[in-house]
Amino acid sequence: MDLRAKVALAPYTTFALGGPAALFLEAQAPGDIKEAYALAKQKGLPVVVLGGGSNVVVPDEGLNALVLRITTQGIGREGSTLRCAAGEPLLGLVKYAAGQGLGGLEPLAGIPGTVGGAVRGNAGAFGVEIKDVLVSARALDTETGEEKVFAKSECDFSYRSSFFKRHPQLIVLEAELALAPADPMQADAKIMHTLAERHKRHIQDIRSAGSFFKNPVVSVDLQKLFKQDKSQESKEGRVPAGWLMDRAGLRGARVGGAVASEYHTNYFLNAGDATAAQVKELAALAKEKVFKEFGVTLEEEAVIL
Repeated sequence: MDLRAKVALAPYTTFALGGPAALFLEAQAPGDIKEAYALAKQKGLPVVVLGGGSNVVVPDEGLNALVLRITTQGIGREGSTLRCAAGEPLLGLVKYAAGQGLGGLEPLAGIPGTVGGAVRGNAGAFGVEIKDVLVSARALDTETGEEKVFAKSECDFSYRSSFFKRHPQLIVLEAELALAPADPMQADAKIMHTLAERHKRHIQDIRSAGSFFKNPVVSVDLQKLFKQDKSQESKEGRVPAGWLMDRAGLRGARVGGAVASEYHTNYFLNAGDATAAQVKELAALAKEKVFKEFGVTLEEEAVIL
C-alpha cells in the first residue's frame, strides 16, 4: 500500500480547501480498506474516508487521522443489472450505462463524487435519487471485518441519508443497480441535457462542496409562499434551502474567500483563497438569517470534518 504522511487534502476535495492528513492512503481493493483500519488502530489514529471528496469541508489545520480515499474500480453487467465498485466516479457510471443501452441514471449526471458516496448519501437531482435504481449494496463492517450484502429495504434510505450514513463503521464496497433498456443516443442526449442544466445553474465544475444545506421541511404557510413565488409544489413538505437563503438576503454573501453563489445561493464557492473557518462563518451567518426571517433551522448537508 502507498502510505504517505502529511498529504495536502485540498486537491482531493471539490471545495479545494483544508489542511493536510497525518497519514493518507488510496484503497484500490477491499483488502486495502481492512489493512488501513488495522494500521490506524496500531498507530492510534481515527480513519476518515474520502471518495470523490465532495460534500465535505476539511479543517484548515488538517486532520490528525488516517485519511482513506476509496478508489476501487470496476463495472459489470448482467442483463439490465449493473454491479459497480464504490470508487467509480458517478458520472463514469452514468455514461457507461448509457453506452450499454441502459437508462435511469441520466438525471444524476454531473453530481460530483463516487458511487459509494452516492449510495451513502442517497444522492439525487432533478427528481431522481440513487435509491430509485438500487437493488442492493455490499458493505464492509470495519469493526468486525465482515462483509454483508444489504437489500434495498435494509439500506433504510431517506432524504440525503441511508443506513450507512447513520452507521459510519460500514463502508460501501459495491452497488447493484437495476436499470431500464434505453436507446444509447437518447440516453446520451439526456446526459448532455442534464449537464447543460447544471452549467446553466452554475453548479457544475466549480470549487464547492455542492448543496451546503439540506432542503428543510417547513410550515404549510411557507410551502404556499414557495408555490406562489416559484409556481412549483414543495416535495414532501420541503422547500429549497437556497430559496430561503435568497429571500433572507444571502445571495452573494461573502466571508473572505467563501461566497454564497449569485446563481445558486445554497452553493458556497471557494473564490480562490477561502478557508474552512470562513466557510463555517458563512454557514453560521446563513443559519442565523434564515432562522430570524422564517423560524427555520437549516441543517448542513456538507460534512464538516
